[in-house]
Amino acid sequence: NAIPAKIAGVKEIVMVTPSRGGVINPVILAAAKVAGIDRVFKIGGAQAVAALAYGTATVPRVDKIVGPGNAFVAEAKKQVFGMVAIDMIAGPSEILVLADGTCNPAFVADMLSQAEHDKMASAVLVTDSMKLAQAVADEIEKQLKTLPRRDIAEASIENNGKIIVTDDLKSAIDVVNEIAPEHLEICVDSPFDYLGSIRHAGSVFLGKNCPEALGDYFAGPNHTLPTGGTARFSSPLSVDDFVKKYQYTYYTADALAQVAGDIAAFAKAE
Repeated sequence: NAIPAKIAGVKEIVMVTPSRGGVINPVILAAAKVAGIDRVFKIGGAQAVAALAYGTATVPRVDKIVGPGNAFVAEAKKQVFGMVAIDMIAGPSEILVLADGTCNPAFVADMLSQAEHDKMASAVLVTDSMKLAQAVADEIEKQLKTLPRRDIAEASIENNGKIIVTDDLKSAIDVVNEIAPEHLEICVDSPFDYLGSIRHAGSVFLGKNCPEALGDYFAGPNHTLPTGGTARFSSPLSVDDFVKKYQYTYYTADALAQVAGDIAAFAKAE
């Protein structure tokens, strides 16, 4: 999240992070230093959002709060919006895999990478192959048994998991655009042939060798993404989120004189 802010020219970036026993994990601090964070505060949750929005004796008031969190953080960001800017109201994680019959079911079961995040997370497969649909369902059951976070992933799959079979890939893409997922994997041999048809998605992973975890941890695209279908009208966090614009108008005396009567007419009509 710091990278687009830095590129946009933000002068000071403050980070808040929970700390167990008052100690921040050194990996987080190392990442903060690499990213160019200016100040780090050992606070988290809704109270951290409030501190950033209103300021305290030790925490500075900021202009914009970005980054995901749990339901309490999301609600806090919603309540302080207007006092400060926010990026979005992020909900539970989502993944949708668009796959054809040539895919390896074990790879498509990568859907579990999001299911293990949260019991409210959703993992969806949309395919034009009934054979793949059944194979993936079997593979998910098999892989669930090996996960350290099995209870969470199992609840996610049970409550929010879906496998949708369509007549063809065109119909499958219509389903994708209706759902507007946070993460979309296009698991086909020629993914760029279909990219232009995707209208609503947060982050798109192209091809059979581009799992969602690659974007989570390594590839580099921003990972603060629209959820809950809000990809229909919003975008991933980017430099644009840290750029503020103003408008200006200039008229000469002669130009103003030419339209003075029109201005008066509009004013009277209003």
